Amino acid sequence: MIKRFNFSPIINTGAVVKELPYDSGNPVPFTLKNNAFSLDMDAKTRIYGLGETVRGINKRGWIYESWCTDEPFHNEDKRSLYGAHNFILVDGKERFGAFFDTPGKITFDLGYTDSDRIVITPESFALDLYIVTGDSLKAIVAEFRALIGKSYIPPLWAFGYGQSRWGYVTEKDIRECADNYEKAGIPLDMLYLDIDYMDSFKDFSVHPERFPDLKAFAAEMKERGIRLIPIIDAAVKKQDGYSVYDEGHEKGYFCKDENGEDFVVGVWPGKSVLPDFLNPEAARWFGMKYKALTDRGIEGFWNDMNEPALFYSEKGMDHAIDEVKKLDGGELDSLRFFGVRDVLIKLQNNADDYKSFYHNAPEGKFRHYDVHNLYGYNMTKSAYDALCELRDEPSLLFSRASYIGAHRYGGVWTGDNHAWWKHILQSLQQMPGMNMCGFLYSGSDIGGFNGNCTRDLLIRWMSFAVFTPLMRNHSAFGTRRQEAFAFGDTEAFRHIIGLRYRLIPYLYSEFVKAAENDAMFFRPLAFDYEEDEIVATVEDQLMVGDSMMIAPVYVQNAVGRHVYLPEKMEQIRMHEGYISTEELNTGWHYVDIPLGDVVFFTKSPIPLAKPAMNTSELDLENVEFI
Repeated sequence: MIKRFNFSPIINTGAVVKELPYDSGNPVPFTLKNNAFSLDMDAKTRIYGLGETVRGINKRGWIYESWCTDEPFHNEDKRSLYGAHNFILVDGKERFGAFFDTPGKITFDLGYTDSDRIVITPESFALDLYIVTGDSLKAIVAEFRALIGKSYIPPLWAFGYGQSRWGYVTEKDIRECADNYEKAGIPLDMLYLDIDYMDSFKDFSVHPERFPDLKAFAAEMKERGIRLIPIIDAAVKKQDGYSVYDEGHEKGYFCKDENGEDFVVGVWPGKSVLPDFLNPEAARWFGMKYKALTDRGIEGFWNDMNEPALFYSEKGMDHAIDEVKKLDGGELDSLRFFGVRDVLIKLQNNADDYKSFYHNAPEGKFRHYDVHNLYGYNMTKSAYDALCELRDEPSLLFSRASYIGAHRYGGVWTGDNHAWWKHILQSLQQMPGMNMCGFLYSGSDIGGFNGNCTRDLLIRWMSFAVFTPLMRNHSAFGTRRQEAFAFGDTEAFRHIIGLRYRLIPYLYSEFVKAAENDAMFFRPLAFDYEEDEIVATVEDQLMVGDSMMIAPVYVQNAVGRHVYLPEKMEQIRMHEGYISTEELNTGWHYVDIPLGDVVFFTKSPIPLAKPAMNTSELDLENVEFI
């Protein structure tokens, strides 16, 4: 059952597709006082949800700010990441879900200030509150998912393995990468193009020297079973003579400052402007620009920098220069140095900048700050709507920033993580929360985007990522190379990535079933075994589909780990070259997991396809069961 409580929404966020009447006659389960919703917890209360956030599956004990944020350091002290997913599931004396549908900032204090109290504080009461009840945790999620609409289903080939790196500058770099994978005998379906493929970082452009004939190159790669997936950034370069800028400026499709002029920011292209994705006419205009690449044979995209990320604004830079000049006087001692540094650091993603530009939505004119969390959502919708019109087949589409509702149009990846062991565990713990909010096609940058990956870290990360719908290795310019062929001995990587392809019959069918039935592909054990008090404390194992449970290794130099089985299961061990099985009883077990082995547990037979070098070679009819 779902009840809707209205607190004067200012804009239709687009998150909800199922219309519900207001239910002002029933009290919400929270106490509403001092502009905050509060609820007392007992010792056993657990809180799930909030999509893409730091810390564990149980979110109790920390404070989160729902505010799409360009944040590359995903440490435990962070309160915001790239997505704004305002759904929590409270499992305590009362059991219910709560979705706070509001486009601006909202703070979830889940036992941080007072360890036994939930306090949820929206900056604005322009919101709808939906209270969701059901007879189980899974039932509550299913009710909520039915409210917000069906999840995006990508094409089958999007379940293949993808390789990306900021630093593949030319066609030659991409071809060499494909050649190295082929030489190593490692399957590959996608190669990603980061910002270097563009001409001067201009959206929908292609560098004429680095990629002289992208259409022919895309066809060449597809003949090898590989699709090229380019990046599209949110900001448009401010340059006279650049057709995208000229058209958008002439038609008034960019966000405006208080004087009605295009608001100018600095991002990768330098001085740039921001498409007004809350304006349906502007959104359609931008979405149809993807035609410049689909006409060249491109079948998928990843949208980036769409929180939107701002390196600086013209207004902010002018202010910073004035502040630095004030500090200029005499020797640059340590205090002056830190003063200059702080002025420059505050330029990036500055709240004052977000308060300085405006959107023209159907409901009226809105300050960006008040509707900030809808920007990435509407960019994804813009692209999805256009791609459905431009292409006869499904497209791959995923985004960095998102709000609930964007799950209908594309997937998400978890952004600029690090080559840290703790980020394997963090990725695992993020998956159920994103699934609750509808984002089924998701994954992290395998090996870490930032920092220098090691061979053992990449092997362990891949041993988890073989189960995530989006399986992409991605790293940053200037970091150590971390392709599966980059560490010399490729046998372990060939085995693990090859296993991914053999598992696609199970993974894809369970994914589609979860999307069609408003279910979760990844679930905490507590959702399947509610009567077992132990599973509520298990934070590093997940159910995958109906039958499978995973328990990956995420500790450096570990040779195994303890695993809890809530019922008798079959342990499946995938070695290099052979498979072994063992029946294990309910309870705790220490499981040896040597580097390179992939181990999972199952309640029923799992279909395995024959080995394939890409999804076009997969035989989905003739499978074996283990």
